Amino acid sequence: MSDNTYYTLITGASSGIGYELASEYAKHKHNLILSARSTAKLEELKSKLEKEFSIKVVVISCDLSVSRSAKKLFDEVQSRGLKINGLVNNAGFGDHVEFEKSDLNKTLEMIQLNITTLTELTHLFIKDLKTHTPSHILNVASTAAFQAGPLMSVYYATKAYVLSFSEGLYEELKDKNVSVTALCPGPTISGFQETANFTNNFISKVKLPTSKDVAVYGYRSAMRKQAVAVHGFMNRMLIFSQRFTPRSTIRNLVMMIQKKR
Repeated sequence: MSDNTYYTLITGASSGIGYELASEYAKHKHNLILSARSTAKLEELKSKLEKEFSIKVVVISCDLSVSRSAKKLFDEVQSRGLKINGLVNNAGFGDHVEFEKSDLNKTLEMIQLNITTLTELTHLFIKDLKTHTPSHILNVASTAAFQAGPLMSVYYATKAYVLSFSEGLYEELKDKNVSVTALCPGPTISGFQETANFTNNFISKVKLPTSKDVAVYGYRSAMRKQAVAVHGFMNRMLIFSQRFTPRSTIRNLVMMIQKKR
């Protein structure tokens, strides 16, 4: 393998925003390592991207909601002699339910995937990223990161971690030619709603941006080395307005919105 062959690793690449991020990176001629649970979906995407964009695509199937799965993925990348200069931590999910009534195992898997695996992958690959500069990390957070989220309390908390972690890391690495971007989309058309138990009634009544819209914006933001990238003008205005709104008011408002989902 050529010494100048570098890859961008994308987790959760089999559907939704991850699928579209893979397409966007491929469009801009990035070689890719795609990871998710579904081997069949990844192989189908690999074939499509290699044919359409003439890039190299490597598939590594892995369930990243399982403890120590990040190390398994890292070891597989290392054993194949692959070098990365991009890490996209996209894999994640939510759950729309009162915390007391939630499935604890599902909740712990959410924390594992949204927080622990993301942190482990970043720590494991950071030396490679610093070696193969210029490089970047794109962590998919959410507009949920900016406030508490009743009825999705754990999910909102995990995304608050991703945002805070990304901003801190941005400052640590900004002089080392490694950029870090926290992508914060609002509700988006993807498989997220079904996994999170949103009702079809909610989805049909709200006009949401597509996963492709978010992916295009996320890629551009990462290439611009933007620390925090909130997708959508209205989302940016709502987040800005929170600076002048009591937290109790925001909590109550989110609770009202979540009940309608």
